[in-house]
Amino acid sequence: MEFIKEEGKIYCEDNNGKIIAEITYEDMKDGTYNINHTFVDESLRGQGIAQKLVEEVIKEIKNKNGKITATCTYAKRYLEKNNME
Repeated sequence: MEFIKEEGKIYCEDNNGKIIAEITYEDMKDGTYNINHTFVDESLRGQGIAQKLVEEVIKEIKNKNGKITATCTYAKRYLEKNNME
């Protein structure tokens, strides 16, 4: 699966251009980035796509030397489980 990266958003589309998986994050202006939304289409659920999205965002934030927090419940659980928050 190929992810498209834009500022504050990582996603993938189906062949028709419909977003089928997405994660968004915002720069809190103090060096902290908040992961605030994760979406995975029903057709992709159970394949670990949400986890891959979170891991991609973490890489992006670390490349910016930022701190990570999350208000998205999925991302928050991931960070807690991996001792990252």
